[in-house]
Amino acid sequence: MAVGLLIIVLSIGAMYNSLVGRSQEVDKQWAQVQNVYQRRADLIPNLVATVSGAAKFEKSTLTEITEARASVGQIRLDPNKAPDDPAKLAEFQKAQDHLSSALSRLLVVVERYPDLKATSNFRDLQAQLEGTENRITVERQKFNEAVQRYNTSVKSFPTVFLAGMFGFQPKPYFAAQEGAETPPKVEFDFGTPKTAPGRP
Repeated sequence: MAVGLLIIVLSIGAMYNSLVGRSQEVDKQWAQVQNVYQRRADLIPNLVATVSGAAKFEKSTLTEITEARASVGQIRLDPNKAPDDPAKLAEFQKAQDHLSSALSRLLVVVERYPDLKATSNFRDLQAQLEGTENRITVERQKFNEAVQRYNTSVKSFPTVFLAGMFGFQPKPYFAAQEGAETPPKVEFDFGTPKTAPGRP
């Protein structure tokens, strides 16, 4: 009897520890996602300052990206704990996607300023932005994978009963976007003509 009870207690303890470990893995990966998004946000003031030095550069474009960056900063989420509320994560993703769109439009406008594109500071920003966009894609994918492992544990039998007792709830994923399997490309050199494919 005592041996059977001990086995049950040890089994429950093992399942609980597994859930805690999975949850901490998700939180750790969420912190990585926050880090790379913050890295991008930190690059934007330098980009805006560099671009704004160009004569007659479209001020509305700079205003849009500055406001988009500010809107991202208004989304308050714990950087050390992954969100449990799908609506909160969706709000965060929407703000980040808005910033991505504004950044893309700014870079398209830069096409009209070859002298600006030729500066070393701008080329350095190009390399840093490309690397950051790639890291965002990688870290978001790793976050989704960590959430999948956690959610699988929470919903699996018999752990599902223990999860409910101790408040372990499924966590939301980043929503897939069309073309999300390809990292966004930050492209500054728009002046190179593309060769049209030959007809068969």
